[in-house]
Amino acid sequence: MSEGQPQIIETALKGACPRCGAPSLFAGWVKFAARCGKCGLDYTAFNVGDGPAAFLTLIVGTIIVVLSVWLELAASPPVWVHLLIWPPLTVALVVFTLRWAKGALLALEYRNAAREGRLKGGPK
Repeated sequence: MSEGQPQIIETALKGACPRCGAPSLFAGWVKFAARCGKCGLDYTAFNVGDGPAAFLTLIVGTIIVVLSVWLELAASPPVWVHLLIWPPLTVALVVFTLRWAKGALLALEYRNAAREGRLKGGPK
């Protein structure tokens, strides 16, 4: 990591540019800006795709399932209690953490110089 580059966690939590650390990564809640206003890094060159949502679905889903099974075994509440608690909590956790996950994945792509896959000896 070169001097002045923020840590990946800082990029994720603050929405900072992975090159210069300026808070310019997002143009909306989860929409990336086109480029950094300070250093000019082109964010459109990175493709995080559905990776952050997939990771969050698996992580948050595991946590929710464990908690719901624990609640069922500990208290045996009626089904409506589960329906009242778990779907809204799942949606809230995924939506709340999606920005962080997208920022972290973009920072990782930048740090590792990730590019589209290419076949060795194929067209460039």
